[in-house]
Amino acid sequence: MKILRYLFLSFLILLTSCEIKPEPIQYGMDGCHFCSMTIVDRQHAAEFVTSKGKVFKFDAVECMMNQLNKEDISEIALFLVNDYVTPGKLVSAQEATYLISEDIPSPMGAFLSAFENQVDAERVREANTGILLSWAELQKKYLE
Repeated sequence: MKILRYLFLSFLILLTSCEIKPEPIQYGMDGCHFCSMTIVDRQHAAEFVTSKGKVFKFDAVECMMNQLNKEDISEIALFLVNDYVTPGKLVSAQEATYLISEDIPSPMGAFLSAFENQVDAERVREANTGILLSWAELQKKYLE
């Protein structure tokens, strides 16, 4: 009976240790996996989660995109970016709309911001300047 209990407990630990879910970014404490800067900007941070549940955090979308050049993208389960309009809110990178505008600086100087929806992105672009990109267009720009 004890052996069965230990086996069940071990199985339960293994099952929960590889859970694929986002992890909140600890602003001012977490470091960017790509450039090692401390993540402080709530409007431009990003993260991805591998199919094994490992979380990689970034201080800017451009850092995440540069890191993806070193990764097997098929091993990544979640791509997340902060919504520029709602600082600190992680949204699906694949569904987001991106704005490159020299009027809106980002931590690494690419002037790249992410928006949960296209309406917000267009509204911010109208008040500034820049070009809008989809996830596919952003990948073409950054991934070799």
